[in-house]
Amino acid sequence: MEKILITGFSGFVASHFLDYLYSIKKQAIVLGVDVKKPLLRFEMYRPTLDIRFEMLDLMNIDALDTMLKTFNPDYVLHLAAFSSVAYSWEHPSECFINNSNIFLNLINTIRKRCPQSRVLSVGSSEEYGNVRHEDIPIKEEQPFNPVSPYAVARVSQEWMSKVYVNAYNMNIIMTRSFNHIGPRQDERFVIPSFIKQIKRIKQAGYCRGEIETGRLDIVRDFVDVRDVVHAYYLLLQDGIPGEVYNICSGKGVTLSEILQMIADEMGVKISARINQNFVRPKDNLEIIGSNYKIWAEVGWKPTISLKDTLRDMIVEK
Repeated sequence: MEKILITGFSGFVASHFLDYLYSIKKQAIVLGVDVKKPLLRFEMYRPTLDIRFEMLDLMNIDALDTMLKTFNPDYVLHLAAFSSVAYSWEHPSECFINNSNIFLNLINTIRKRCPQSRVLSVGSSEEYGNVRHEDIPIKEEQPFNPVSPYAVARVSQEWMSKVYVNAYNMNIIMTRSFNHIGPRQDERFVIPSFIKQIKRIKQAGYCRGEIETGRLDIVRDFVDVRDVVHAYYLLLQDGIPGEVYNICSGKGVTLSEILQMIADEMGVKISARINQNFVRPKDNLEIIGSNYKIWAEVGWKPTISLKDTLRDMIVEK
């Protein structure tokens, strides 16, 4: 039976990856590691998935070495990271050191203990930074231009992946994942925050109200997390080591349009007040990706519409 290691197991994406494995009746032993316990009920995924959990800090090289030596995974999905751009501005050293070093510890230990493992290194569209409008949609050949501590750490992770692929012939596949949203996403992130604030207004019995936001004119490429984990699975299976793949919808939408879609769905008239505390020192103005490469090489395209994603998030919240 195949063995799959998932780092960052207690986070937003990992539970959706398990849901996907269960939906395709994948038979596998899954070991999740994280610094905090997950809220999952493992029995939900039986009998096809044998799920185990180990509390483990990837900065602890000895514990990491023991785990990899014992488990010897066929596949590694690396999700562990501080994933908030806003958090990286508030804690730049912590974010950079953590995100860069845990990945380096992981792949260096895999190199020694289980070099045959296929590793998916999850990166971010934030690596592209600000691009010219004429370079939209963004292709994988677009040069890096990171504009936040988080983005710099992701660039570092990707370059380290390439070093280990080229120097040690490791099986590391890389993504630049664009903004993914969906049920169970933490309310620290922008779309769940919109939903929470509007729902509070509606639950108070009002049909109109005001919420606090950051900038609403920026354009983002949103993709449903359930589509994202499908892409991750396909890349783990068939992605080419050393290659990087955009995971995106190929469509751009402003945050003001998203806010209006949520308000319309909930039947509340909303006005927005910019809170300068929510405005980043530097932000990418327009991020829309091309998903041609991942479609051509592994056959992935998103299937869930933005409207359906938002509706599912509203119902869940």
